[in-house]
Amino acid sequence: MQNYEDERRDFQLDVPEYFNFTTDVIGKWARDRDKLAMLWLGPGGEERRLTFAHFSERSSRAANAFAGLGIGKGDTVLVMLPRIPEWWECVLGLTKLGAIFIPSTTLLTPKDIQFRVEIASVKTIITDDEGAAKFEQIRSHCPTIKQAILVGNRQAEEGWCNYERLVTEASPEFTGPKTRSDDPCLVYFTSGTVGNPKMVLHTQASCPIGHTITGKYWLDLNENDLHLNLTENGWAKAAWSSLYGPWSMGAALFVQDARGKFNALEILELLHTYPITTFCAAPTAYRMLVLEEPLAYLQTHPPKALRHCVGAGEPLNPEVIRIWEEKTGLTIRDGYGQTETVLLCGNFPPLPVKPGSMGKPSPGFDVSVIDHDGNELPPNKEGDIAVRIKPERPTWMFREYWQNPEATQASLRGDWYITGDRAYKDDDGYFWFVGRADDVIITAGYRVGPFEVESALKEHPAVAESAVVASPNEMRGEVVKAFVVLAPGHQASDTLAHELQEHVKRVTAPYKYPREVAFVETLPKTISGKIRRVELREAERQKKAW
Repeated sequence: MQNYEDERRDFQLDVPEYFNFTTDVIGKWARDRDKLAMLWLGPGGEERRLTFAHFSERSSRAANAFAGLGIGKGDTVLVMLPRIPEWWECVLGLTKLGAIFIPSTTLLTPKDIQFRVEIASVKTIITDDEGAAKFEQIRSHCPTIKQAILVGNRQAEEGWCNYERLVTEASPEFTGPKTRSDDPCLVYFTSGTVGNPKMVLHTQASCPIGHTITGKYWLDLNENDLHLNLTENGWAKAAWSSLYGPWSMGAALFVQDARGKFNALEILELLHTYPITTFCAAPTAYRMLVLEEPLAYLQTHPPKALRHCVGAGEPLNPEVIRIWEEKTGLTIRDGYGQTETVLLCGNFPPLPVKPGSMGKPSPGFDVSVIDHDGNELPPNKEGDIAVRIKPERPTWMFREYWQNPEATQASLRGDWYITGDRAYKDDDGYFWFVGRADDVIITAGYRVGPFEVESALKEHPAVAESAVVASPNEMRGEVVKAFVVLAPGHQASDTLAHELQEHVKRVTAPYKYPREVAFVETLPKTISGKIRRVELREAERQKKAW
Protein backbone atom coordinates (compact mmCIF):
# COMPACT_ATOMS: atom_id res chain seq x y z
CA MET A 1 0.00 0.00 0.00
CA GLN A 2 1.53 3.26 -1.13
CA ASN A 3 -1.15 5.65 0.09
CA TYR A 4 -3.90 4.67 2.52
CA GLU A 5 -6.43 7.30 1.48
CA ASP A 6 -5.94 6.55 -2.22
CA GLU A 7 -6.44 2.82 -1.63
CA ARG A 8 -9.62 3.46 0.36
CA ARG A 9 -11.00 5.74 -2.33
CA ASP A 10 -10.09 3.57 -5.32
CA PHE A 11 -10.69 0.15 -3.76
CA GLN A 12 -12.24 -2.42 -6.06
CA LEU A 13 -12.30 -6.19 -5.79
CA ASP A 14 -14.19 -7.96 -8.54
CA VAL A 15 -16.63 -10.73 -7.69
CA PRO A 16 -17.47 -12.87 -10.73
CA GLU A 17 -20.73 -14.78 -10.97
CA TYR A 18 -18.83 -18.06 -10.68
CA PHE A 19 -15.83 -18.44 -8.39
CA ASN A 20 -13.95 -21.24 -6.69
CA PHE A 21 -10.84 -20.52 -4.64
CA THR A 22 -9.22 -23.86 -5.38
CA THR A 23 -9.86 -23.80 -9.11
CA ASP A 24 -9.33 -20.09 -9.74
CA VAL A 25 -6.59 -19.13 -7.28
CA ILE A 26 -4.65 -22.30 -6.51
CA GLY A 27 -5.04 -23.33 -10.13
CA LYS A 28 -3.60 -20.02 -11.29
CA TRP A 29 -0.46 -20.29 -9.15
CA ALA A 30 -0.11 -23.98 -10.08
CA ARG A 31 0.63 -23.07 -13.69
CA ASP A 32 4.17 -22.52 -12.46
CA ARG A 33 4.85 -26.14 -11.56
CA ASP A 34 7.74 -25.20 -9.27
CA LYS A 35 6.10 -22.37 -7.33
CA LEU A 36 6.39 -23.03 -3.59
CA ALA A 37 3.13 -23.07 -1.62
CA MET A 38 4.30 -24.48 1.71
CA LEU A 39 7.44 -25.27 3.65
CA TRP A 40 6.23 -27.78 6.22
CA LEU A 41 8.13 -28.77 9.35
CA GLY A 42 6.95 -31.94 11.06
CA PRO A 43 7.05 -32.82 14.77
CA GLY A 44 10.25 -34.80 14.29
CA GLY A 45 11.97 -32.03 12.35
CA GLU A 46 11.29 -33.49 8.89
CA GLU A 47 10.83 -30.92 6.12
CA ARG A 48 8.59 -31.01 3.07
CA ARG A 49 8.52 -28.42 0.28
CA LEU A 50 5.11 -28.50 -1.39
CA THR A 51 4.14 -26.58 -4.52
CA PHE A 52 0.85 -25.08 -5.62
CA ALA A 53 0.85 -27.76 -8.32
CA HIS A 54 0.93 -30.38 -5.55
CA PHE A 55 -2.11 -28.88 -3.83
CA SER A 56 -3.94 -28.41 -7.11
CA GLU A 57 -3.54 -32.08 -8.01
CA ARG A 58 -4.14 -33.45 -4.52
CA SER A 59 -7.27 -31.33 -4.10
CA SER A 60 -8.62 -32.71 -7.38
CA ARG A 61 -7.94 -36.24 -6.21
CA ALA A 62 -9.56 -35.45 -2.85
CA ALA A 63 -12.63 -33.92 -4.52
CA ASN A 64 -13.05 -36.99 -6.71
CA ALA A 65 -12.55 -39.31 -3.75
CA PHE A 66 -15.12 -37.43 -1.68
CA ALA A 67 -17.59 -37.43 -4.58
CA GLY A 68 -17.09 -41.18 -4.88
CA LEU A 69 -18.25 -41.53 -1.27
CA GLY A 70 -21.42 -39.61 -2.03
CA ILE A 71 -20.34 -36.21 -0.72
CA GLY A 72 -21.80 -33.50 -2.89
CA LYS A 73 -22.44 -29.80 -3.23
CA GLY A 74 -23.89 -28.33 -0.04
CA ASP A 75 -23.06 -31.31 2.18
CA THR A 76 -21.45 -30.44 5.52
CA VAL A 77 -18.09 -31.98 6.39
CA LEU A 78 -16.30 -31.50 9.72
CA VAL A 79 -12.51 -31.31 9.34
CA MET A 80 -10.54 -31.76 12.56
CA LEU A 81 -6.85 -32.14 11.83
CA PRO A 82 -3.58 -30.70 13.16
CA ARG A 83 -1.29 -28.57 11.01
CA ILE A 84 -0.50 -31.22 8.43
CA PRO A 85 -0.62 -30.81 4.62
CA GLU A 86 -3.68 -33.04 4.43
CA TRP A 87 -5.74 -30.34 6.14
CA TRP A 88 -5.12 -28.00 3.21
CA GLU A 89 -5.70 -30.81 0.71
CA CYS A 90 -9.05 -31.64 2.30
CA VAL A 91 -10.45 -28.12 2.56
CA LEU A 92 -9.30 -27.29 -0.97
CA GLY A 93 -10.86 -30.51 -2.26
CA LEU A 94 -14.14 -29.84 -0.45
CA THR A 95 -14.15 -26.29 -1.78
CA LYS A 96 -13.59 -27.55 -5.32
CA LEU A 97 -16.49 -29.96 -4.84
CA GLY A 98 -18.82 -27.28 -3.47
CA ALA A 99 -19.26 -28.99 -0.11
CA ILE A 100 -19.39 -26.93 3.10
CA PHE A 101 -16.42 -27.58 5.36
CA ILE A 102 -16.38 -26.93 9.09
CA PRO A 103 -12.85 -26.25 10.41
CA SER A 104 -12.63 -27.55 13.96
CA THR A 105 -9.90 -27.26 16.56
CA THR A 106 -8.24 -30.48 17.69
CA LEU A 107 -8.99 -29.34 21.26
CA LEU A 108 -12.67 -30.28 20.91
CA THR A 109 -14.02 -32.87 23.32
CA PRO A 110 -16.38 -35.68 22.25
CA LYS A 111 -19.28 -33.59 23.56
CA ASP A 112 -18.19 -30.59 21.46
CA ILE A 113 -17.94 -32.79 18.36
CA GLN A 114 -21.39 -34.26 18.94
CA PHE A 115 -22.94 -30.79 19.26
CA ARG A 116 -21.40 -29.66 15.98
CA VAL A 117 -22.39 -32.81 14.14
CA GLU A 118 -25.98 -32.57 15.35
CA ILE A 119 -26.63 -28.88 14.76
CA ALA A 120 -24.93 -28.76 11.35
CA SER A 121 -26.24 -32.17 10.18
CA VAL A 122 -22.67 -33.17 9.41
CA LYS A 123 -22.49 -35.92 6.80
CA THR A 124 -18.76 -36.70 6.99
CA ILE A 125 -15.98 -36.27 9.52
CA ILE A 126 -12.31 -36.13 8.50
CA THR A 127 -9.83 -36.50 11.33
CA ASP A 128 -6.71 -38.28 12.58
CA ASP A 129 -6.15 -41.03 15.15
CA GLU A 130 -6.62 -38.72 18.13
CA GLY A 131 -9.82 -37.24 16.73
CA ALA A 132 -11.11 -40.67 15.76
CA ALA A 133 -10.80 -41.86 19.35
CA LYS A 134 -12.94 -38.92 20.48
CA PHE A 135 -15.51 -39.41 17.75
CA GLU A 136 -15.93 -43.10 18.48
CA GLN A 137 -17.12 -42.19 21.99
CA ILE A 138 -20.18 -40.42 20.58
CA ARG A 139 -20.56 -41.98 17.15
CA SER A 140 -23.73 -43.85 18.09
CA HIS A 141 -25.36 -40.47 18.83
CA CYS A 142 -24.52 -39.04 15.38
CA PRO A 143 -26.94 -40.62 12.88
CA THR A 144 -26.28 -37.97 10.21
CA ILE A 145 -22.69 -39.19 9.76
CA LYS A 146 -22.49 -41.37 6.65
CA GLN A 147 -18.70 -41.48 6.22
CA ALA A 148 -15.72 -41.19 8.54
CA ILE A 149 -12.34 -40.58 6.93
CA LEU A 150 -9.10 -41.27 8.78
CA VAL A 151 -5.91 -39.35 7.97
CA GLY A 152 -2.70 -41.01 9.09
CA ASN A 153 -0.51 -44.05 8.74
CA ARG A 154 -2.56 -46.35 10.93
CA GLN A 155 -4.67 -48.95 9.16
CA ALA A 156 -8.26 -47.74 8.98
CA GLU A 157 -10.55 -49.79 11.20
CA GLU A 158 -14.09 -50.87 10.47
CA GLY A 159 -16.31 -47.88 9.84
CA TRP A 160 -13.43 -45.71 8.62
CA CYS A 161 -12.04 -44.94 5.16
CA ASN A 162 -8.30 -44.39 4.78
CA TYR A 163 -7.69 -40.94 3.31
CA GLU A 164 -4.41 -41.71 1.59
CA ARG A 165 -5.80 -44.78 -0.11
CA LEU A 166 -8.86 -42.85 -1.31
CA VAL A 167 -6.78 -40.02 -2.73
CA THR A 168 -4.14 -42.23 -4.32
CA GLU A 169 -6.77 -44.23 -6.17
CA ALA A 170 -8.76 -41.16 -7.31
CA SER A 171 -8.32 -39.35 -10.61
CA PRO A 172 -6.10 -36.22 -10.64
CA GLU A 173 -8.54 -34.54 -13.04
CA PHE A 174 -11.67 -32.97 -11.54
CA THR A 175 -14.54 -32.01 -13.84
CA GLY A 176 -17.32 -31.37 -11.36
CA PRO A 177 -19.88 -28.56 -11.53
CA LYS A 178 -18.78 -24.95 -11.11
CA THR A 179 -19.56 -23.05 -7.93
CA ARG A 180 -21.19 -19.64 -7.77
CA SER A 181 -19.62 -16.86 -5.73
CA ASP A 182 -22.63 -16.81 -3.42
CA ASP A 183 -22.66 -20.57 -2.80
CA PRO A 184 -22.03 -21.65 0.82
CA CYS A 185 -18.40 -22.62 1.39
CA LEU A 186 -17.53 -22.94 5.09
CA VAL A 187 -18.98 -22.68 8.56
CA TYR A 188 -17.20 -21.56 11.72
CA PHE A 189 -18.62 -22.02 15.20
CA THR A 190 -18.22 -18.89 17.32
CA SER A 191 -18.92 -18.49 21.03
CA GLY A 192 -21.68 -16.23 22.27
CA THR A 193 -22.84 -14.80 25.58
CA VAL A 194 -25.82 -17.09 26.03
CA GLY A 195 -26.60 -20.43 24.51
CA ASN A 196 -24.31 -22.60 22.48
CA PRO A 197 -21.87 -21.44 19.78
CA LYS A 198 -23.43 -19.97 16.65
CA MET A 199 -22.69 -21.12 13.11
CA VAL A 200 -21.10 -18.42 10.96
CA LEU A 201 -21.77 -19.19 7.29
CA HIS A 202 -19.36 -17.88 4.65
CA THR A 203 -19.70 -18.08 0.89
CA GLN A 204 -17.24 -18.91 -1.88
CA ALA A 205 -16.53 -15.16 -2.07
CA SER A 206 -16.82 -13.71 1.44
CA CYS A 207 -13.72 -15.34 2.93
CA PRO A 208 -11.90 -16.67 -0.15
CA ILE A 209 -11.98 -13.40 -2.12
CA GLY A 210 -12.41 -11.06 0.85
CA HIS A 211 -9.19 -12.10 2.53
CA THR A 212 -7.32 -10.55 -0.37
CA ILE A 213 -7.88 -7.42 1.74
CA THR A 214 -6.17 -9.13 4.67
CA GLY A 215 -3.30 -10.55 2.65
CA LYS A 216 -2.57 -7.52 0.51
CA TYR A 217 -3.00 -4.62 2.89
CA TRP A 218 -2.38 -5.93 6.42
CA LEU A 219 -0.13 -8.97 5.99
CA ASP A 220 1.62 -6.96 3.25
CA LEU A 221 2.33 -10.09 1.25
CA ASN A 222 3.65 -10.69 -2.23
CA GLU A 223 4.44 -13.88 -4.12
CA ASN A 224 8.05 -13.94 -2.89
CA ASP A 225 7.15 -14.04 0.82
CA LEU A 226 7.35 -16.93 3.28
CA HIS A 227 4.66 -16.39 5.91
CA LEU A 228 4.42 -17.89 9.41
CA ASN A 229 1.12 -17.84 11.30
CA LEU A 230 0.96 -19.46 14.74
CA THR A 231 -2.80 -20.12 14.75
CA GLU A 232 -4.11 -23.68 14.83
CA ASN A 233 -6.20 -24.63 11.79
CA GLY A 234 -9.53 -24.89 13.59
CA TRP A 235 -9.79 -21.14 14.19
CA ALA A 236 -10.96 -18.40 11.83
CA LYS A 237 -7.52 -16.77 12.07
CA ALA A 238 -6.24 -19.67 9.97
CA ALA A 239 -8.51 -18.58 7.12
CA TRP A 240 -7.05 -15.10 7.45
CA SER A 241 -3.41 -15.99 7.69
CA SER A 242 -2.87 -19.66 6.82
CA LEU A 243 -5.06 -20.05 3.77
CA TYR A 244 -6.88 -17.30 1.89
CA GLY A 245 -4.79 -14.25 2.81
CA PRO A 246 -1.35 -15.64 1.89
CA TRP A 247 -2.37 -17.83 -1.04
CA SER A 248 -4.47 -15.08 -2.63
CA MET A 249 -1.20 -13.17 -2.91
CA GLY A 250 0.85 -16.17 -4.06
CA ALA A 251 2.93 -16.21 -0.88
CA ALA A 252 4.24 -19.47 0.57
CA LEU A 253 3.28 -20.70 4.03
CA PHE A 254 5.77 -21.80 6.66
CA VAL A 255 3.90 -24.39 8.71
CA GLN A 256 5.18 -26.01 11.87
CA ASP A 257 3.15 -28.97 13.05
CA ALA A 258 3.38 -27.91 16.70
CA ARG A 259 1.11 -29.84 19.05
CA GLY A 260 2.41 -29.07 22.53
CA LYS A 261 2.40 -25.92 24.60
CA PHE A 262 3.66 -22.70 23.09
CA ASN A 263 7.46 -22.50 23.16
CA ALA A 264 8.79 -18.98 22.69
CA LEU A 265 12.40 -20.09 22.19
CA GLU A 266 11.32 -22.56 19.51
CA ILE A 267 9.52 -19.83 17.56
CA LEU A 268 12.53 -17.51 17.75
CA GLU A 269 14.73 -20.36 16.55
CA LEU A 270 12.46 -20.82 13.52
CA LEU A 271 12.64 -17.11 12.73
CA HIS A 272 16.42 -17.24 13.04
CA THR A 273 16.90 -20.41 10.99
CA TYR A 274 14.42 -20.08 8.13
CA PRO A 275 13.90 -17.22 5.63
CA ILE A 276 10.50 -16.32 7.09
CA THR A 277 9.63 -12.81 5.93
CA THR A 278 6.24 -12.15 7.55
CA PHE A 279 4.90 -13.23 10.93
CA CYS A 280 1.42 -13.32 12.47
CA ALA A 281 0.81 -14.17 16.13
CA ALA A 282 -1.66 -13.57 18.92
CA PRO A 283 -0.78 -10.89 21.49
CA THR A 284 -0.26 -13.58 24.13
CA ALA A 285 2.49 -15.10 21.98
CA TYR A 286 4.19 -11.74 21.59
CA ARG A 287 4.02 -11.21 25.36
CA MET A 288 5.84 -14.49 25.86
CA LEU A 289 8.38 -13.68 23.15
CA VAL A 290 9.52 -10.57 25.05
CA LEU A 291 10.11 -12.28 28.40
CA GLU A 292 13.66 -12.34 29.77
CA GLU A 293 14.88 -15.71 28.43
CA PRO A 294 13.49 -15.29 24.87
CA LEU A 295 14.88 -11.76 24.70
CA ALA A 296 18.33 -13.01 25.65
CA TYR A 297 18.13 -15.55 22.80
CA LEU A 298 16.85 -12.90 20.40
CA GLN A 299 19.82 -10.69 21.23
CA THR A 300 22.27 -13.23 19.78
CA HIS A 301 19.95 -14.97 17.28
CA PRO A 302 18.10 -12.29 15.31
CA PRO A 303 15.46 -13.21 12.70
CA LYS A 304 17.02 -14.26 9.40
CA ALA A 305 14.73 -12.48 6.95
CA LEU A 306 11.78 -11.07 8.90
CA ARG A 307 10.43 -7.76 7.55
CA HIS A 308 6.80 -7.51 8.74
CA CYS A 309 4.91 -8.51 11.92
CA VAL A 310 1.21 -8.39 12.76
CA GLY A 311 -0.97 -9.32 15.71
CA ALA A 312 -4.71 -9.78 16.20
CA GLY A 313 -7.24 -11.53 18.41
CA GLU A 314 -7.12 -9.14 21.35
CA PRO A 315 -5.54 -5.73 22.07
CA LEU A 316 -1.74 -5.71 22.17
CA ASN A 317 0.00 -3.91 25.01
CA PRO A 318 1.99 -0.85 23.88
CA GLU A 319 4.92 -1.97 26.03
CA VAL A 320 5.17 -5.26 24.11
CA ILE A 321 5.20 -3.36 20.82
CA ARG A 322 7.97 -1.11 22.17
CA ILE A 323 10.19 -3.98 23.36
CA TRP A 324 9.75 -6.01 20.15
CA GLU A 325 10.62 -3.00 18.02
CA GLU A 326 13.63 -2.22 20.19
CA LYS A 327 15.01 -5.76 19.79
CA THR A 328 14.06 -6.52 16.17
CA GLY A 329 13.67 -3.12 14.55
CA LEU A 330 10.16 -4.16 13.48
CA THR A 331 6.84 -2.68 14.54
CA ILE A 332 3.98 -5.07 15.32
CA ARG A 333 0.99 -3.87 13.32
CA ASP A 334 -2.18 -4.68 15.20
CA GLY A 335 -5.39 -5.53 13.36
CA TYR A 336 -9.04 -6.17 14.12
CA GLY A 337 -11.72 -8.36 12.60
CA GLN A 338 -14.07 -11.20 13.41
CA THR A 339 -15.02 -14.73 12.48
CA GLU A 340 -17.92 -13.02 10.70
CA THR A 341 -15.69 -10.74 8.62
CA VAL A 342 -12.25 -10.36 7.15
CA LEU A 343 -9.93 -7.64 8.47
CA LEU A 344 -12.02 -4.60 9.47
CA CYS A 345 -9.30 -2.31 10.84
CA GLY A 346 -5.54 -2.38 10.78
CA ASN A 347 -2.32 -0.49 11.26
CA PHE A 348 -1.49 -0.65 7.57
CA PRO A 349 1.84 0.16 6.03
CA PRO A 350 2.63 3.00 5.49
CA LEU A 351 0.42 4.44 8.27
CA PRO A 352 2.24 5.36 11.48
CA VAL A 353 1.43 2.90 14.26
CA LYS A 354 -0.24 4.16 17.40
CA PRO A 355 0.69 1.47 19.96
CA GLY A 356 -2.45 -0.01 21.47
CA SER A 357 -4.71 1.08 18.61
CA MET A 358 -6.50 -1.24 16.17
CA GLY A 359 -5.66 1.18 13.38
CA LYS A 360 -7.95 2.52 10.66
CA PRO A 361 -10.75 0.91 8.61
CA SER A 362 -9.75 -1.52 5.88
CA PRO A 363 -10.28 -0.70 2.21
CA GLY A 364 -13.65 -2.13 1.25
CA PHE A 365 -15.37 -1.33 4.55
CA ASP A 366 -17.12 1.66 6.09
CA VAL A 367 -16.46 1.08 9.80
CA SER A 368 -17.66 3.49 12.47
CA VAL A 369 -18.57 3.88 16.13
CA ILE A 370 -22.31 4.31 16.72
CA ASP A 371 -24.77 4.80 19.56
CA HIS A 372 -27.82 2.70 20.47
CA ASP A 373 -29.92 4.48 17.85
CA GLY A 374 -27.49 3.86 15.01
CA ASN A 375 -26.06 7.37 14.93
CA GLU A 376 -22.34 7.84 14.28
CA LEU A 377 -20.51 9.22 17.28
CA PRO A 378 -17.92 12.00 17.24
CA PRO A 379 -14.25 11.35 18.07
CA ASN A 380 -13.39 10.17 21.57
CA LYS A 381 -16.93 8.97 22.35
CA GLU A 382 -17.27 5.28 23.22
CA GLY A 383 -19.83 3.23 21.31
CA ASP A 384 -20.44 0.08 19.30
CA ILE A 385 -18.09 -0.86 16.46
CA ALA A 386 -20.31 -1.18 13.39
CA VAL A 387 -19.99 -1.89 9.67
CA ARG A 388 -22.25 -0.08 7.20
CA ILE A 389 -24.34 -2.58 5.24
CA LYS A 390 -26.72 -0.21 3.43
CA PRO A 391 -27.24 0.72 0.70
CA GLU A 392 -24.87 -2.14 -0.19
CA ARG A 393 -23.71 -4.94 2.09
CA PRO A 394 -19.98 -5.70 1.69
CA THR A 395 -19.39 -9.07 0.06
CA TRP A 396 -16.54 -9.66 2.52
CA MET A 397 -18.89 -10.49 5.42
CA PHE A 398 -20.60 -13.69 6.48
CA ARG A 399 -23.95 -14.46 4.93
CA GLU A 400 -25.77 -15.23 8.17
CA TYR A 401 -25.75 -17.10 11.44
CA TRP A 402 -26.80 -20.34 9.84
CA GLN A 403 -30.17 -21.70 11.00
CA ASN A 404 -30.42 -18.86 13.51
CA PRO A 405 -32.37 -15.95 11.97
CA GLU A 406 -32.94 -14.40 15.40
CA ALA A 407 -29.20 -14.05 16.01
CA THR A 408 -28.69 -12.70 12.49
CA GLN A 409 -31.39 -10.08 13.01
CA ALA A 410 -30.02 -9.17 16.44
CA SER A 411 -26.67 -8.29 14.84
CA LEU A 412 -28.29 -5.56 12.73
CA ARG A 413 -29.17 -2.00 13.69
CA GLY A 414 -30.57 0.18 10.93
CA ASP A 415 -27.90 0.62 8.27
CA TRP A 416 -25.29 -1.18 10.37
CA TYR A 417 -23.97 -4.60 11.31
CA ILE A 418 -23.00 -4.58 15.00
CA THR A 419 -19.78 -6.42 15.81
CA GLY A 420 -20.49 -6.74 19.53
CA ASP A 421 -17.31 -4.85 20.43
CA ARG A 422 -16.96 -1.39 21.95
CA ALA A 423 -14.42 1.25 20.93
CA TYR A 424 -13.84 4.91 20.26
CA LYS A 425 -12.14 6.78 17.44
CA ASP A 426 -9.53 9.42 18.09
CA ASP A 427 -9.18 12.70 16.21
CA ASP A 428 -6.99 11.02 13.57
CA GLY A 429 -9.51 8.27 12.82
CA TYR A 430 -7.69 5.49 14.70
CA PHE A 431 -9.89 2.97 16.55
CA TRP A 432 -9.20 2.09 20.19
CA PHE A 433 -10.68 -1.12 21.60
CA VAL A 434 -12.61 -0.80 24.87
CA GLY A 435 -14.07 -4.29 25.34
CA ARG A 436 -16.79 -6.71 24.41
CA ALA A 437 -20.34 -5.41 24.50
CA ASP A 438 -21.36 -8.84 25.75
CA ASP A 439 -19.73 -11.28 28.13
CA VAL A 440 -17.59 -13.25 25.70
CA ILE A 441 -14.10 -13.77 27.11
CA ILE A 442 -11.06 -13.45 24.86
CA THR A 443 -8.17 -15.24 26.54
CA ALA A 444 -4.86 -15.70 24.73
CA GLY A 445 -6.77 -15.21 21.48
CA TYR A 446 -9.39 -17.89 22.28
CA ARG A 447 -13.05 -16.87 22.46
CA VAL A 448 -14.87 -18.45 25.38
CA GLY A 449 -18.60 -18.13 25.96
CA PRO A 450 -19.49 -18.02 29.68
CA PHE A 451 -22.57 -20.17 29.15
CA GLU A 452 -20.45 -23.09 27.96
CA VAL A 453 -18.22 -23.00 31.05
CA GLU A 454 -21.14 -22.46 33.42
CA SER A 455 -22.92 -25.43 31.85
CA ALA A 456 -19.84 -27.59 32.32
CA LEU A 457 -19.51 -26.53 35.96
CA LYS A 458 -23.19 -27.27 36.61
CA GLU A 459 -22.56 -30.92 35.72
CA HIS A 460 -20.39 -31.23 38.85
CA PRO A 461 -22.38 -32.22 41.96
CA ALA A 462 -20.64 -29.63 44.13
CA VAL A 463 -21.91 -26.69 42.04
CA ALA A 464 -25.29 -25.11 42.71
CA GLU A 465 -24.77 -22.27 40.25
CA SER A 466 -21.95 -20.21 38.83
CA ALA A 467 -21.10 -17.09 36.90
CA VAL A 468 -18.13 -16.96 34.55
CA VAL A 469 -16.48 -13.69 33.54
CA ALA A 470 -13.27 -12.28 32.16
CA SER A 471 -10.60 -11.32 34.66
CA PRO A 472 -7.69 -9.11 33.52
CA ASN A 473 -4.35 -10.86 33.17
CA GLU A 474 -1.04 -9.33 32.12
CA MET A 475 0.10 -12.32 30.08
CA ARG A 476 -3.13 -13.62 28.52
CA GLY A 477 -5.07 -10.36 28.31
CA GLU A 478 -7.98 -11.99 30.10
CA VAL A 479 -8.48 -15.29 31.89
CA VAL A 480 -11.64 -17.23 32.59
CA LYS A 481 -12.77 -16.75 36.19
CA ALA A 482 -15.62 -18.71 37.77
CA PHE A 483 -17.63 -17.48 40.75
CA VAL A 484 -19.14 -20.62 42.24
CA VAL A 485 -22.01 -21.08 44.69
CA LEU A 486 -21.64 -24.51 46.25
CA ALA A 487 -24.40 -27.05 46.66
CA PRO A 488 -25.36 -28.04 50.22
CA GLY A 489 -22.93 -30.44 51.83
CA HIS A 490 -19.83 -29.17 50.00
CA GLN A 491 -17.06 -27.01 51.44
CA ALA A 492 -14.84 -24.53 49.63
CA SER A 493 -11.20 -25.58 49.34
CA ASP A 494 -8.21 -25.37 47.02
CA THR A 495 -8.65 -29.08 46.36
CA LEU A 496 -12.24 -28.57 45.21
CA ALA A 497 -11.23 -25.60 43.05
CA HIS A 498 -8.65 -27.79 41.31
CA GLU A 499 -11.21 -30.58 40.95
CA LEU A 500 -13.64 -28.19 39.24
CA GLN A 501 -10.93 -27.00 36.87
CA GLU A 502 -10.07 -30.56 35.88
CA HIS A 503 -13.77 -31.35 35.50
CA VAL A 504 -14.26 -28.52 33.00
CA LYS A 505 -11.21 -29.69 31.05
CA ARG A 506 -12.79 -33.12 30.73
CA VAL A 507 -16.28 -32.09 29.63
CA THR A 508 -15.43 -29.26 27.26
CA ALA A 509 -12.44 -28.02 25.29
CA PRO A 510 -9.55 -27.58 27.77
CA TYR A 511 -8.78 -23.98 26.77
CA LYS A 512 -12.13 -22.96 28.30
CA TYR A 513 -11.36 -24.05 31.86
CA PRO A 514 -11.46 -21.37 34.60
CA ARG A 515 -7.91 -20.49 35.58
CA GLU A 516 -9.34 -18.74 38.63
CA VAL A 517 -12.12 -20.05 40.88
CA ALA A 518 -13.77 -18.04 43.64
CA PHE A 519 -16.35 -19.54 46.00
CA VAL A 520 -19.15 -17.13 46.92
CA GLU A 521 -22.37 -17.27 48.94
CA THR A 522 -24.52 -15.56 46.30
CA LEU A 523 -24.30 -14.10 42.81
CA PRO A 524 -25.45 -10.58 41.87
CA LYS A 525 -28.72 -10.75 39.94
CA THR A 526 -31.29 -8.51 38.31
CA ILE A 527 -34.80 -8.24 39.71
CA SER A 528 -35.87 -10.84 37.14
CA GLY A 529 -33.22 -13.25 38.39
CA LYS A 530 -30.62 -12.90 35.63
CA ILE A 531 -26.99 -13.04 36.73
CA ARG A 532 -25.27 -9.66 36.47
CA ARG A 533 -21.94 -10.76 35.02
CA VAL A 534 -21.17 -7.13 34.23
CA GLU A 535 -20.99 -6.38 37.96
CA LEU A 536 -18.54 -9.21 38.59
CA ARG A 537 -16.48 -8.29 35.55
CA GLU A 538 -16.21 -4.66 36.59
CA ALA A 539 -15.17 -5.66 40.11
CA GLU A 540 -12.38 -7.77 38.61
CA ARG A 541 -11.21 -4.85 36.50
CA GLN A 542 -11.14 -2.55 39.51
CA LYS A 543 -9.30 -5.11 41.64
CA LYS A 544 -6.67 -5.80 38.99
CA ALA A 545 -6.16 -2.28 37.70
CA TRP A 546 -2.42 -2.09 37.01
